[in-house]
Amino acid sequence: MKEWLSTIEMTLIGMIILRLLSGSFEITAALLMLKFNSIEKALAINAILAIVGPLVLILTMTIGLVGIADKMPFSKLLMVGLGVLLILIGLRR
Repeated sequence: MKEWLSTIEMTLIGMIILRLLSGSFEITAALLMLKFNSIEKALAINAILAIVGPLVLILTMTIGLVGIADKMPFSKLLMVGLGVLLILIGLRR
C-alpha cells in the first residue's frame, strides 16, 4: 500500500481531497435538508452550495494547472485557463 501511495503525485492528492470534501458537503447538505424538512431551509442550504461548488472548481483547476504548468507549453495552458474562465462566465449568466 505504501509503495502505491508514493507513486501518486501530490498535486493529484490535493485535487482528490478537495473533491472528496466537496462531495461530503453535498451529502451533508442533503441530509440537513432531509432533517429540517423545510423548503425555505433547503433553499438556504442550496444557496450555500451554489457558492461552494464554483470555489471547489476554481481551486481544483488551479491546483491541476500549477501541477502541469512545467509539462505544458504556455499556449495550451492559456487555452485551458480561458476554458475555465468561460465556464465561470457561463455559470454567472
